[in-house]
Amino acid sequence: MTQRHTIILLQPTQNRATRTFIDYQSVPDAMDGICGLFEKRLKDANPNLRNITYDISDLYKYIDALTDMSALVFNPTILAYAPFDRSWIKQQAFERLKALARD
Repeated sequence: MTQRHTIILLQPTQNRATRTFIDYQSVPDAMDGICGLFEKRLKDANPNLRNITYDISDLYKYIDALTDMSALVFNPTILAYAPFDRSWIKQQAFERLKALARD
């Protein structure tokens, strides 16, 4: 599933105007993008800190705090996008960070 086009749908706040999407070439790229959004939020909230660290529970809290987040992953077998929920995204993010830690 790693090289399948992935669309992340998100709504950061209750305001429906904040709904947006970001597309990525693969699931790992999408997970990197989600981590990047979280890291940007941390940097914006802590502009005077040079190094910011976080653990997986912090990332999970960020994902859970969003009003909505889901993923659409292209499935070439059916030539359509399959939907995945927030818990799947959290599991994929965990797997991605674990893989990066091994490298």
